Amino acid sequence: MLRKDYLVRAIEEMTEMLGTIFGLKQQKKHPEALQKLDELYRAQFRLNSLLLGTLSSKDIAELFRSGGIIEADRLQTLARLLREEGDLLLDSGKTDEGRMRQLKALHLFLEARQHGADPSLWQLDEEIFSLMAKLKGCPLDPDTERMVFGFAEDKGRYDLAENALYRLMDQQEMDVHEGIAFYERLAGVAPDQLEEGGLSAAEVQEGLAELRHRL
Repeated sequence: MLRKDYLVRAIEEMTEMLGTIFGLKQQKKHPEALQKLDELYRAQFRLNSLLLGTLSSKDIAELFRSGGIIEADRLQTLARLLREEGDLLLDSGKTDEGRMRQLKALHLFLEARQHGADPSLWQLDEEIFSLMAKLKGCPLDPDTERMVFGFAEDKGRYDLAENALYRLMDQQEMDVHEGIAFYERLAGVAPDQLEEGGLSAAEVQEGLAELRHRL
């Protein structure tokens, strides 16, 4: 309970600071906004922007492992700050750096979700969908792509899951058997639910037949 109260207070403080950062962004004061974000990294996580820029997503996630357990809510909070930094960098014309921050934020949001993060703290699922849309067309790390695949299926966005499936198979990061299992799961979903998720029953059967043919 004490841990939860501490986290809520920290989030309230960060929300206030993010409001200040948003105001600086609106005024095009990007260096000042980025400096405020770096102060947040240091105050809340004893990290800094330079270090977060050099570490891989997996290495960052490991920093939040305590006693073999990922501190999922702290991790998603860091992801929220990374997403904000990515937006600021993009807005200031630093495209490559901004995209890298967004990619890391997406990975860490998904990682936090897999480890039981509270989805209401930062509207977790909405953040993930938003980043997926922003990063459409950007190559994802295979580990991130696998989590996108699982997340999209779990949320009933079967079209997005199918896209991730084929990207993984093209990279030889997922085999045909896993693809067949995916379509077999979808074959048990009601047609109207499939339609809501972006696929038709006919497309599911076509995909299943194609992969069985490959096999």
